[in-house]
Amino acid sequence: QVQLVESGGGLVQAGGSLRLSCAASGRSFSTYVYTMGWFRQAPGKEREFVAAINWSGGSTIVADSVKGRFTISRDNAKNTVTLQMNSLKPEDTAVYYCAAGFGGTKYVPPLTDFTSWGQGTQVTVSS
Repeated sequence: QVQLVESGGGLVQAGGSLRLSCAASGRSFSTYVYTMGWFRQAPGKEREFVAAINWSGGSTIVADSVKGRFTISRDNAKNTVTLQMNSLKPEDTAVYYCAAGFGGTKYVPPLTDFTSWGQGTQVTVSS
């Protein structure tokens, strides 16, 4: 079982930046086989894809809505995944979830590609 714990959420003004981190652990966890992703869910909306990175960090994909503003990265030695969010907008307000799975990054991965999820961290962007 893989445990994922997000941190770094908070309240920020529009145009500001936040850096989310996801720490992965678990007896069977091996960073080197998992694709890691970030999703978000705003009140009254479905959970949506934000970004994903393959096991080596050599391939990433981000949603069109955050392209050029958000960057995903990973440190396999530390079992962490980071989402750097710049130029934040009020519409980025949501609970952000870290996820681990076995899908690819050549296309936008569906939620079903991910088998483990964190509890989420709130990001609020004020106008």
